[in-house]
Amino acid sequence: MKRLFLSIVILFIICSYSFSQSVGLKTNLAHWATTTPNLGIEFAFSRKLTMEIGYGYNPFVFKDNKKVQHWIVQPELRYWTCESFNGHFFGIHGLIGEYNIGGVDVPIGKLKNLKDYRYQGYAYGGGISYGYQWVLSKRWNLEANLGAGYVYLDYDKYPCVKCGTLIGENTKNYFGVTKAAVSLIYLIK
Repeated sequence: MKRLFLSIVILFIICSYSFSQSVGLKTNLAHWATTTPNLGIEFAFSRKLTMEIGYGYNPFVFKDNKKVQHWIVQPELRYWTCESFNGHFFGIHGLIGEYNIGGVDVPIGKLKNLKDYRYQGYAYGGGISYGYQWVLSKRWNLEANLGAGYVYLDYDKYPCVKCGTLIGENTKNYFGVTKAAVSLIYLIK
């Protein structure tokens, strides 16, 4: 029993030195550009495998009741080609969120309806991603990440941004970009 305990302690010490950068706190600067405060945490399970969990929340309503209110949680399992928190990585991510969006002028395809209608609902999905992380200093890194996949949207549509009787309930299947991040990371350990 003492040998087993000693072996576990030695293994723990070796692992803690091997994976000295094993926890990172991060924020996605791209989310901040859309007025969405956010925070993420990433844990290293091994030299090449990490798990990131990101959360964003936008409670703001702007002039003329324009809003892109939402919350989102995005967990991602990552495989690093070099070592965790350094270089290229590939990921599998999921997402879940809730939104209340309207009054926003986005003149692109189906998004142009956001100016005249309000959409309120839920999103569920996932996908794959690729990213790269640059070491800036002992404790700071910068990351770029882009993912594509599927999102199921379940929403209610209202005739105007502020008021309205429910026009209809609908669902959409979306295939495309599901993750975009430029993140600043602080490495705790």
